[in-house]
Amino acid sequence: MIEYLSRNVQHMDLHMNQYGVEQCSPGHFHGPAIRNHYLLHYVLSGEGTFEVGDQLYHLGQGQGFLICPDVVSLYQASFDNPWHYCWLGFNGLQAESLLKQANLTKDTPIFAYNKVETFFLYIEQMIQTKQMNYASDLMLTGLLYQLLAQLVEANPGKNAIDKKENRKEIYVTKVIDFVEMNYSNKFSIADIANFIGLDRSYLCSIYKERSHLSIQQYLILFRMNKAAVLLRNKELAIGDVARSVGYDDPLLFSKIFKKTKDVSPREYRSMIINDGNDTP
Repeated sequence: MIEYLSRNVQHMDLHMNQYGVEQCSPGHFHGPAIRNHYLLHYVLSGEGTFEVGDQLYHLGQGQGFLICPDVVSLYQASFDNPWHYCWLGFNGLQAESLLKQANLTKDTPIFAYNKVETFFLYIEQMIQTKQMNYASDLMLTGLLYQLLAQLVEANPGKNAIDKKENRKEIYVTKVIDFVEMNYSNKFSIADIANFIGLDRSYLCSIYKERSHLSIQQYLILFRMNKAAVLLRNKELAIGDVARSVGYDDPLLFSKIFKKTKDVSPREYRSMIINDGNDTP
């Protein structure tokens, strides 16, 4: 069974070209040939060989191989125990980068994933998208991302290992991302720590070590800089600005703003109007 898909310009980062499942006959082969997209095969049962360049790989259940675009390859089912495999054809601007995270490249085309039932479940879900009328492309792209994520977890490439070794930098980045996405809401430092999955004290020590500011200091500075930008809009009352940066109490906001900027919000707005100065 094979399902061919048309290109969807809305999913340029990653898009499916085809998918399928086949119980091969003894000795069934394809190639030598090249493809114009990435083609990922996964062995559900049985055995076979994959040949690319001067390398010959013998593969069985729970293993798979990647065919890269414009690379000559040949794969063949065993005569004694022919494989039953499934495959995914895809391409996109981020395809190569995502595959590298799973340590899958032209030079390292073999992978192992011992959860055969889980892998096949994704294929079954892809097959079920044929029943959808309007969002099958979106669902297929989502399932492809999920499946690649499973492969990254099982076969982390160098990029994933580097991230693990630099986990402190990742935690600092997560703090910054959390603040940037949620500064307009009320939350505590404990909420940030819970989101990241670290002890509050440990996270605070990491952040201060890397940035020389406490998380609370960074949060206040970020909010006040955002407030300074909003104060340029004369249609916004001081209370509107306060609520927009996470403060229900305008008096508390004004007190913190003055402590940070050395002037009150009202004085700051007046300075901007009189001087035409757009710098926070």
